[in-house]
Amino acid sequence: MMTTPRIAVTMGDPAGIGPEICLRLLADDAAATRCVPLVFGDAEVLDRVAFACALPPPRQIIAFDDWLVETSDQNEAAVVDFSAIDANTIEPGRVDERTGRAAFAYIEAAISAAMSGRVDAVTTGPIHKEALHAAGVPYPGHTEIFTAQTGAQRTCMMLTSDEITCSLVTAHAGLCDVPKLLSVQRILDVIELSHEAMTRMRGRRPKLVVCGLNPHAGEHGLFGNREEEQLISPAITAARDKGIDVEGPLPPDTAFLRGRRRATDCFVCMYHDQGLIPLKMLAFDMAVNVTLGLPIVRTSVDHGTALDIAWQGKADATSLRQAVALAARMAAGRSQSVIAAS
Repeated sequence: MMTTPRIAVTMGDPAGIGPEICLRLLADDAAATRCVPLVFGDAEVLDRVAFACALPPPRQIIAFDDWLVETSDQNEAAVVDFSAIDANTIEPGRVDERTGRAAFAYIEAAISAAMSGRVDAVTTGPIHKEALHAAGVPYPGHTEIFTAQTGAQRTCMMLTSDEITCSLVTAHAGLCDVPKLLSVQRILDVIELSHEAMTRMRGRRPKLVVCGLNPHAGEHGLFGNREEEQLISPAITAARDKGIDVEGPLPPDTAFLRGRRRATDCFVCMYHDQGLIPLKMLAFDMAVNVTLGLPIVRTSVDHGTALDIAWQGKADATSLRQAVALAARMAAGRSQSVIAAS
């Protein structure tokens, strides 16, 4: 018999909108019908934000150490309290190494809980990369943290919504560094991971489109250093040889037109903004970030910390709700696969 999935929801950077959207999630009784959200964060921060935003405070709070020892089978929504930062010293909307350190602590604990089976999936709230860097955290973002700490051999970032889904060959890298990070194997890995994920999510053989790196997909070598001919096209050919329905490389400026989007399940993009600009224009606050290739389920909001509106009662929790719902579905699907294979 399937149990209700337990989802570790990391609070994100305490100085951003993460605490507010977590409070909105905890107040959403509909979320409890799909899963058991366990907010990994700081109860005092949430209490302070609840007061500032006129939101209900958390109903149930459990100290992290107590949760580890006594209540790993928690079946009601709760805050797992880390007491990682003094709530009274936080300045909302300010980049601070202490908030970066606290956010990293929530993430590390959530990964450990998922790897040990104490939770069924992880959904991450927004972090601030400058705060992480100031805290000495040696990773540029969530995807890199999860990849390193789970020991995953190949991963990629995918953002999905009803309107559009994009996966990224490179993610948190400067544009000048992208060409040297591309390889036939890396592009093929992302195509394969995207195909596997969309097959599970769609329940059928998906259609993928791969974007070129350069304007007009290189125009047969006129632009760039023939990345399309030497790297992208060979990866597409190798994917087709494995039975994957994939097209490309297509010019990025026309790849996302409406007709193409309707016929495409996932766009494989060469760099961060190539995929995220069209996705956020079409589905901002509705899309969900998924890390493919991990041994655990991880989803996330598709937005940042929004420091300009932190603790003001203005944050929209739609993306977090969507991310938690998708994590619950993916966790349930993974459990069914294990049962079927046993």
